[in-house]
Amino acid sequence: MRGDLGNPRLLRVLNERRLLDHLQEHGPASRADLAKITGLSKPTVSAALAGLEQDGLVHLVGEVSGRPGPVTSLYDVNAAATHVAGIDIGRDWIRVAVADLRGAFAGRTDGRNTARTSAELALLVGELCRAAAREADVDWPAIACAVVGSPGVYDPALGRLEFAPNLPGSDLAERLRATLEVDLVIENDINLATVGEHVHGEGRGKSDFALVSIGTGVGMGIVVNGELYVGARGAAGEVSYVPAAEEPAPSSDHALSHGATEAVTAAPGVVRAARAAGLTLDTAKEVFAAAASGDAVARSVVEAEGRRIGGLLVAVAAVLDPEVIVLSGGVGRNLDLLGAAIETRIAELGPLRPAVVASTLGDSGVLLGAVAHARTRAWDLIFDARLP
Repeated sequence: MRGDLGNPRLLRVLNERRLLDHLQEHGPASRADLAKITGLSKPTVSAALAGLEQDGLVHLVGEVSGRPGPVTSLYDVNAAATHVAGIDIGRDWIRVAVADLRGAFAGRTDGRNTARTSAELALLVGELCRAAAREADVDWPAIACAVVGSPGVYDPALGRLEFAPNLPGSDLAERLRATLEVDLVIENDINLATVGEHVHGEGRGKSDFALVSIGTGVGMGIVVNGELYVGARGAAGEVSYVPAAEEPAPSSDHALSHGATEAVTAAPGVVRAARAAGLTLDTAKEVFAAAASGDAVARSVVEAEGRRIGGLLVAVAAVLDPEVIVLSGGVGRNLDLLGAAIETRIAELGPLRPAVVASTLGDSGVLLGAVAHARTRAWDLIFDARLP
């Protein structure tokens, strides 16, 4: 941070941020209430609110009367002062949301990921971003910050994604920056889904929990003491590389690049298991639908999948001891079909009994986490520009 605490302008900006953080979290408040809550003097609060209002960051939202004394003005964050974007890049789908500074979606566009090269993928992401901005009635260049959720781990030193075999090209990050031309942050998609779960879902109010996502791939996000834990190199939670109890399929090369657990537990592994059992189904969704309709072979495939997941969750519980493990992803959230097998396998493996719940955020978890991250960064950028 530039300046020092003896700098009046710096103190003013720090006071502004303090008030704005309170309004952001708790909603409208009067000057007197803000002074009482923050411990700042009423003149200091009035001066800070005046500066924020002049710059369009707060606005008057109402008045309270009917009690002795003057009418009391209520102030709140001007959520429409600027907008941010969340971007979820998956192997099959790309999802984009443009949101205000409170995280409310103003525009959302989903599209199939048909790209075969990093150039095609960056172009497709750019088209979807601008479509979402048009829906939100926002000029894309005015976006304060965009956060991309992607498989793998972004290495800022190398400027590229690592551990992302499902995405094309090693230069994707560079191409995204060139195409989007806004302040851009690239984060692991499962970590962002965990942030989304912490803010909006089953992890809300939990200081220690894990999210295990099983879909096209397998990954885990970790919250410890209320904070996202990513490890020394950002690879904490890459449980796809945990050794699997059974032989990986379809080949050792595949298991080496994708991880042994992912090779057998992710959606493609479910389909391979179904076909090996004699079912002519093309997707994991079809396998689960067949199991739900009573097909005995599909049920056996799903039971085996549940047992594999149960073994993975015991490993997670043994290392992290979380309050709860949230299952997400196209495969993982089928807890109604997987739950019995998961519980049975957990019971077979020892005394650990982690609480397991399904995510309720559907396909929006990564987007919600990306927007939450983008909001925080946007406020940081706004106040950094206000510092002396």
